[in-house]
Amino acid sequence: MVKITFMGAGSTVFAKNVLGDSMLSPALHDAEIALYDIDAERLEESFLLITRMNENINGGRAKVEKYLGVENRRAALKGAKFVINAIQVGGYEPCTVIDFEVPKKYGLRQTIGDTLGIGGIFRALRTIAVMRGFAEDIEAVCPDAWLLNYTNPMAMLTGYMLRYTGVKTVGLCHSVQVCSEGLLRGLGMEDKLEGRIETIAGINHMGWLLDIRDRDGNDLYPEIRRRSKERNAREKHGDMVRYDYIDKLGYYCTESSEHNAEYNYLYIKENRPELIEKFNIPLDEYPRRCINQIAGWKKQKEELMAGGDVTHTRSTEYASHIMEAMVTGVPYKIGGNVLNRGLITNLPDEACVEVACMVDNGGVHPTFAGALPTQLAAMNMTNINVQLLTVEAAHERSMEHVYHAAMLDPHTGSQLSTDEIVSLCDELRAAHEAAGYPIF
Repeated sequence: MVKITFMGAGSTVFAKNVLGDSMLSPALHDAEIALYDIDAERLEESFLLITRMNENINGGRAKVEKYLGVENRRAALKGAKFVINAIQVGGYEPCTVIDFEVPKKYGLRQTIGDTLGIGGIFRALRTIAVMRGFAEDIEAVCPDAWLLNYTNPMAMLTGYMLRYTGVKTVGLCHSVQVCSEGLLRGLGMEDKLEGRIETIAGINHMGWLLDIRDRDGNDLYPEIRRRSKERNAREKHGDMVRYDYIDKLGYYCTESSEHNAEYNYLYIKENRPELIEKFNIPLDEYPRRCINQIAGWKKQKEELMAGGDVTHTRSTEYASHIMEAMVTGVPYKIGGNVLNRGLITNLPDEACVEVACMVDNGGVHPTFAGALPTQLAAMNMTNINVQLLTVEAAHERSMEHVYHAAMLDPHTGSQLSTDEIVSLCDELRAAHEAAGYPIF
């Protein structure tokens, strides 16, 4: 029997998707499932829902158990073959609020703040402080387990685990699977979806759609470039930054425009407010989403729990397919986050990159991507600089490197002076510590 431990099981909807996918896999449907969280109420909600789903779609074949609190973490992990990581350290309140409200005092505005920027840096630091303990426990009680990391900031957390722990780790995101489909649908090219051939490589949330062809091998980029430029000129829509990437850099990227608006110094400028309007950039988007998700979950919980009819259709999430491939040996292709080690030749070896990987019973096997177009590698490097310095800051417990990471962050550095950045970092550290979520 395979044991799957889900860290952050209070993320009920995501736990339902990943574990429901697993229950629908013949190789995993009789797994032992350990649900772990530090929030008793959310853990209980997930336990009830996952148990009911197990009965409804799986005939009760999986064994579902719950583990609450740090004192039970090793018991949850003991003997696991797979560990799913979906934690959010500090949640919306207090930590996400801190990540957004403190920088606002300095005139620094963000859209999402979970991957890069000052918000991404501090989210990484407080999360690594917790995941360091996860690594110690995994090495002690399930040293052969694979950690499937879904938590952001993906590149920083995965990079830290791969460089400074002995845990076998791969980082997983949703954006690779939906990248080209969303692009083609947005441009009215749905007839090109079936049988399309694509190549994606880069870093998490800034992986590049390097090549896309129809089933007959015809290059779709000329028409994509024409239509995306026309649509940006014609109307306001939700993907204007990435369409501008196509126009100015030549290529589309994997993650949304609201994310990418804050990954560089090109779109959010204090002295150029008209750019916010021009590119339809939703400042403070992540806090709004958190508030809506909290309200939405309350309603969804009532609906799911009321009639007991908890069903599931297998999703496109990678996790169950990875576990299935490792158990059966039948290969499966993913877009995975791994250490570079020469995979993308014009990015640093120690960077965490997102490339095509084959998975089988031998593990995760990244594939060679070669050199990115120079302008795309340069865009990636502005993010990698911040990622590497944040990882070093966490490893060395160094505020100096926190300052360095923030100074080299494109958005933060373009808006604030060096003295302001140091002051902001110190204030954010103090605020997180006062809230009970230290960064070291």
